[in-house]
Amino acid sequence: MAYTETTRQSYGNKLSNSVGGIIIGLLMFIGGTILLWWNEGNSVKTAKAIKEAQSVAVSIEDINTVNPEFEGKLAYATGTALTLDTLRDENFGVKSNAIKLIRNVEYYQWVEHSKTEKKEKVGGATETVTTYTYDKEWVNEPIKSSDYHDPEYQSSNTVLVTLEDVNQTAENVTFGAYTLPTFMTSSIYGEESVDANMSDDLRQEWLRSLSTNNPLVDVTAKDNVVYFGVNRNLPTVGDVRITFTQVTSPKDISILGKVIGNTFEKYVAKNGKSFSRVEMGTVSAENMFEGAKKENSIWTWVLRVVGIFLVIYGIKSMFSLLVTLFAVLPFLKNVVGAGIGIVCFVIGLVWSLLVIAIAWIAYRPVLAIVLLVVAAALIFLLVSRSKKKKDAAPLTEPAAK
Repeated sequence: MAYTETTRQSYGNKLSNSVGGIIIGLLMFIGGTILLWWNEGNSVKTAKAIKEAQSVAVSIEDINTVNPEFEGKLAYATGTALTLDTLRDENFGVKSNAIKLIRNVEYYQWVEHSKTEKKEKVGGATETVTTYTYDKEWVNEPIKSSDYHDPEYQSSNTVLVTLEDVNQTAENVTFGAYTLPTFMTSSIYGEESVDANMSDDLRQEWLRSLSTNNPLVDVTAKDNVVYFGVNRNLPTVGDVRITFTQVTSPKDISILGKVIGNTFEKYVAKNGKSFSRVEMGTVSAENMFEGAKKENSIWTWVLRVVGIFLVIYGIKSMFSLLVTLFAVLPFLKNVVGAGIGIVCFVIGLVWSLLVIAIAWIAYRPVLAIVLLVVAAALIFLLVSRSKKKKDAAPLTEPAAK
């Protein structure tokens, strides 16, 4: 059942909050600018490190013997990652000869969802209507329901037991005659289920530890799931389920890493950027380097978008006071807000392109020039549009004497 709350913010409070918005907007603008500058430099350094790594990489054809010829070199190799280690979760009777053993804990809880609608009132006040709805869902951690808005659902969440997620990795993973370092074994993936074999003694121990007076509550293990509750097919709030998965041994992998004795470390390029790579299956060195280049490009664009958003939204927040001043008449505020929004978008985009262009000048002058041209075109468009509006404004007739 939905629960609604209606709040009213006065014109004075909105003006006060807008002043705070200027400070927040300035911080966002500065943060976005720094992010854009850093991102471009990092992208170029990473690209250069990958290019350098590709130019010096050698191929190990036989990983079954440690060849001193490859000492200190960035090497490409394919083979089988193998471990004899047995990973255990003694709390639930789980054990497996695996590269990884993962315990994932979920809780069945009431989850609060909200939907907000704002209505601008004549005089500058804002009425906010928030509708709260509640659904039972499996979540990754217990939810503090005492903060829920609907009194009916406050303190409605309980849990039978609170446990931590656990991700174990085998310490001894071989790769032919080599031993893989932790940063490489942690990159191996391909999870499969692993059965939980709880003994009756372990089950009884868990039952004694539960904080419940319900005699129907049980602890059951089926396949790779341990369940705390009455009926796993009809969960109730407070139930807990634990899922176990593993990355089995052996696994075929392809690696790029610097050879140090019988193991590997990350290759450090001349510019200080480190490089290494692990991919599942047999992947050519060329495709591994191409994959690294694509990842660098994707992350560069993701951070560019984030940086540009911060700059634009920061500028818009700094102008929030101006928009709020016109809030006494909602339709006027909407018109002014739309106009300022467009201007802030253009200014923010222009500024972002300038920052990106300047950051690239030392690295790729051609691209920098293109970005500067685009920025100049946007500035010209903004100025031209403003001039046209000014020229189109009607002239006022002189007053008759």
